[in-house]
Amino acid sequence: MTSAGFQALLPLVVLAIGATILMLQIAWARNPRVTATLATLTLVLAGLSCRLAAEHAPLQVTPLLLADHLALMFCALFCLAGAVTALLAQDYISRGDEPEEFFLLLVLATIGACVLAYAVHLASLLLGLELLSISLYTLIAYPNKSILPLEAAVKYLVLSGAASATVLFGFALLYAATGALGFSALGEGLGDSTTGQSILLPAAVMIFAGLGFKLSVVPFHLWTPDVYEGAPSPVSGFLASVAKAAVFVALLRLFLDADLFRYRILVEITGLLAIFSMLAGNLLALLQSNIKRMLAYSSIAHIGYLMIVFMVCINGANRALAVEAASFYLIAYTATTIAAFGLLTLISSDPSGRENVQLQDISGLFWREPLLACLMLTALLSLAGIPLTAGFIAKFYLVNAAVAGHNWVLLFSLVIGSAIGIYYYLRVIYYMTRRPEEHGADFSLTRNLRGRILSGILIASILLLGVAPQSLMQYLRAILH
Repeated sequence: MTSAGFQALLPLVVLAIGATILMLQIAWARNPRVTATLATLTLVLAGLSCRLAAEHAPLQVTPLLLADHLALMFCALFCLAGAVTALLAQDYISRGDEPEEFFLLLVLATIGACVLAYAVHLASLLLGLELLSISLYTLIAYPNKSILPLEAAVKYLVLSGAASATVLFGFALLYAATGALGFSALGEGLGDSTTGQSILLPAAVMIFAGLGFKLSVVPFHLWTPDVYEGAPSPVSGFLASVAKAAVFVALLRLFLDADLFRYRILVEITGLLAIFSMLAGNLLALLQSNIKRMLAYSSIAHIGYLMIVFMVCINGANRALAVEAASFYLIAYTATTIAAFGLLTLISSDPSGRENVQLQDISGLFWREPLLACLMLTALLSLAGIPLTAGFIAKFYLVNAAVAGHNWVLLFSLVIGSAIGIYYYLRVIYYMTRRPEEHGADFSLTRNLRGRILSGILIASILLLGVAPQSLMQYLRAILH
């Protein structure tokens, strides 16, 4: 590999070196604070290194990885989201839970997400997917002395393992038909092969089932509320944002590079999944009093919104707009989701019940801790798509793409789903403005400078993307058009 290739893969190199240093540090001298600092520093440096890697983009590095501007942008996003997760988790994971391994696993999960962003080959896609998933199995099990996290981890382990096996079988069928593993070569092989058409549909069903589980789209969503509820709040935020965004980017790149949009039946399957996810996710979220379960069902609906871009991409003239809309939405959604679960992290100080945050637990939050309340308020308004937030611009992008593609049924489902979502988001805000109850949550942000700074950064990020999105929009347009 040339020096240019190493520079193009600099984020992965930094993360790998950082993970190695963390393993050595944990083996020689266990110290949670040092481990957390090293992990955060590694993630931040990896995110910043994307700027240096971009000097050689786009560059194909071996048949497995493509270092283009889109991959590097999402690598930076995943690394920064991982750094915020590490900072939030420092006071959340107690010393009795062996927190050193937690931060090591977080770095490894981020490596898996970044590999998915680079992947242009089935081997690298599966490598990134499994590195991300296996790290999450253990991250979900923290704290290790509680029953709920362990139950959530076992559920995710069994179901995710079955989903990965299903994806492998689907890819094996495609390889049998085409003799290719690269995304582009796979598309060419499907066009030339006489057996490609007959094998494509069963292979696609397997791949959609496996990756649909990872994205938690309907009907592969049943694990989501239980796992989100049982996992530590910082891990739930990472799982809902980085893990889903990485899989979505890999799936979108597979469709684009293999030109799978020429098979209308495949794209229509994504449209059906989008409609079911938008409506079912929002309707089920209405029934929840547990905030983590509500956000879990909400995340299903938001993935449904994102799936609209596949139908838009049927028309080649609209593909750049669709990918631009999806990229902006993923960035906005990641920041917003990290903020929402960050609030749950900061108010969950009781180890015995911190995974079970009910609506009444945040009663009076505006009066007790205004900054915490503003963090949750900003996140919820963004998820609802209210103007002056990142979520509004993101949904506007999707509406624009759907109109350009004349996808009126999907657009109608998006509007109905968003209208339903406004109700349960506002219900949380209503509880925060109620009179404080005697037995509310033990809010400790006033004594946590790190939490205060992170809250301010997250609020500013969401509002900045909503008020002044032009810089990001111009950058996306420049790298995609």
